[in-house]
Amino acid sequence: MIAGVAVPEWFNATEYFVDRNLAAGRGRSTAILSGDRHLTYQDLAAGVNRTGNALRALGVEMENRVMLLLLDGPEFAFSFFGAIKIGAVPVPVNTLLKSHDYSYLLEDSRAKVLLVSRELFAAVEPVLSECRHLRHVVVVGGDVPGGDSWQQFDDLIRAQDATLEPAPTQRDDVAFWLYTSGTTGRSRAAVHLQHDMVFCSELYCNGVLGMGPGDRTLSVAKLFFAYGLGNALYGPLAAGASTVLFPGRPTPDAIFEQINRFHPTLFFAVPTAYAQMLHAADQTGAPVDMSTVRVCVSAGEPLPASIYRRWLDRFGVEILDGIGSTEVLHIFLTNRTGDVRPGSTGKPVSGYELQLVDDAGQPVRAGEIGNLMVRGDSTCAYYWNKHEATKRAIQGEWIRTGDKYHVDEDGYYWYEGRSDDMLKVGGIWVSPAEVESALVEHPAVLECAVVGHADADGMIKPRAFVVLKDGAAAGDGTVEELKQFVKGRIALYKYPRWIEFLDELPKTATGKIQRYKLRQK
Repeated sequence: MIAGVAVPEWFNATEYFVDRNLAAGRGRSTAILSGDRHLTYQDLAAGVNRTGNALRALGVEMENRVMLLLLDGPEFAFSFFGAIKIGAVPVPVNTLLKSHDYSYLLEDSRAKVLLVSRELFAAVEPVLSECRHLRHVVVVGGDVPGGDSWQQFDDLIRAQDATLEPAPTQRDDVAFWLYTSGTTGRSRAAVHLQHDMVFCSELYCNGVLGMGPGDRTLSVAKLFFAYGLGNALYGPLAAGASTVLFPGRPTPDAIFEQINRFHPTLFFAVPTAYAQMLHAADQTGAPVDMSTVRVCVSAGEPLPASIYRRWLDRFGVEILDGIGSTEVLHIFLTNRTGDVRPGSTGKPVSGYELQLVDDAGQPVRAGEIGNLMVRGDSTCAYYWNKHEATKRAIQGEWIRTGDKYHVDEDGYYWYEGRSDDMLKVGGIWVSPAEVESALVEHPAVLECAVVGHADADGMIKPRAFVVLKDGAAAGDGTVEELKQFVKGRIALYKYPRWIEFLDELPKTATGKIQRYKLRQK
């Protein structure tokens, strides 16, 4: 029993999230809807088992890492739980990165097998020959250039048996990794255990949302996010519900089409998506049928009160703003249906303990701003191969989130910002240092600094201050040139939305950039 959640000592997560639904008589119930594909729980279980058997046939053993560079769809579910079922460790990764990012992730994880969607293959193909530990590349969704060198997912699993006994894992065995960015922008893997998803499902998905077999989920956040993984995969499967998996770009029009087509009861997004959807609805007047949605959820970054109120006025559905993290796996602090305080992050999820401390680790007084610490049994065990980072973040049973909050007299938590310089853009961490490194590669840039800046909807985006080299011309043309330059070097969502030119950056006597002065501009 972990914080009231029963998890036996010998435990394989796939039995809980997949096989348990068959035992409960839900084999013919809908598990996944994706485009024209309609998969029952029986279909899901067969796909998971065939994939697990296929991975074993490739030589994957217990604790071997299997990297998933996959778009959202049934194959993600097959691969994620198929790996876990044989005791291997699936490692879902961001589908929006560049080739050099994937080179680092493959080397750091020492993945033996890479499962990659055909649409994403071009981003990873240039670095495959450099990966010392990689033994097999399996392409999902069709042929790619040089196809004879790579295996096809459908061919691989077609020959496999649809039955599979779960590996004899324990509740504290490693189940999967999720990569999260550190303050330098270098990704680090949060190592999660077999029991972690059960804890989140029971305490948040069931305890807060009341998720059940009659629900259908739709998540803007993709499955490689910790947030999306809970929204659209293990959360609904734990409840015997169904999930809509959409592999495309989550533009407002695409999201509206999914809502109108599949009629979800639970909708999950990040504040940027809510703002974009409101803008699109105002501009186009396109009909959106939200009649089946009983609750909306937001996380990834703070939800401005104005967005909450506009959404409620437009669609008549509350948005429950909350906060989670890759390290804690899902939401641990949230508003609740009928008890929303707009602009706040609500109150702790039952089963988690929170405290606010000063920089010395001492509790702050009521109403004062402090660093948020969380204790709960879905917290990762450690960061892979990052001992010092683990010691800084995980302190006994507590983990330091890097967020600053204050608590009001009624117990609601109010976000005050990050304790470091990291930015969250569209719910994804962005390192200013990475954006700065890309900018200074341009031959006209002498130095630069990147800070967060709120747009008209209160969403934080990167804002760059640039000092040009002598002879370079400041102007709109240079601004656009620098934006395109950065887009070509790092993930698109990281580029600076605003670029301003200065004669010099504000600095201390020792030469350190005074970022707080830039934030005030």
